[in-house]
Amino acid sequence: MKTRFDRWDRDRTGGLIRGDFEREALRIAEAFGVGAETPAAMRLRAALRGLFELCADHAGVSPAGAISEVQFVKVSEDLIFEQGEAAFNRALRPVVAGVIGVCDRDGDGRVDREEFVRWLTALGLDDTAADEAFEHIAPDGAEALCQDELLAAIRDYHYGRLEVELIAG
Repeated sequence: MKTRFDRWDRDRTGGLIRGDFEREALRIAEAFGVGAETPAAMRLRAALRGLFELCADHAGVSPAGAISEVQFVKVSEDLIFEQGEAAFNRALRPVVAGVIGVCDRDGDGRVDREEFVRWLTALGLDDTAADEAFEHIAPDGAEALCQDELLAAIRDYHYGRLEVELIAG
């Protein structure tokens, strides 16, 4: 969670604000050449804004406030370990859907190897690590991942059940 916090706290203020989550959406969209005002980029931005609002509410922070690193870690740990997988899925499913909307260049509703690698490099991984992550995650050599497979991989990463990196610092 510290890596995620540091990744989103680009200005190093020690707090995450709504704009930090929105900027992450724009970075991902930009990596795919998707304009900020396109429907796909706007859906991803809304999904990440919703995730911020969920975290802020849980931390007792106003929507216009900042979530400290301690609060972010506590909220994340509560979401992951206390509330369980169903709560994690409810919180992250819109984000995964938003990512697919931006990444899925051929419109098949899935993220293929090239799209996946591009997404993870936007998150800070190098091409080789991102390609290895896809190889590890893709079931039985599948050529693309659906929303549920991506959500499961992200969930397993956060639960410590996936031994590949899905984000770099």
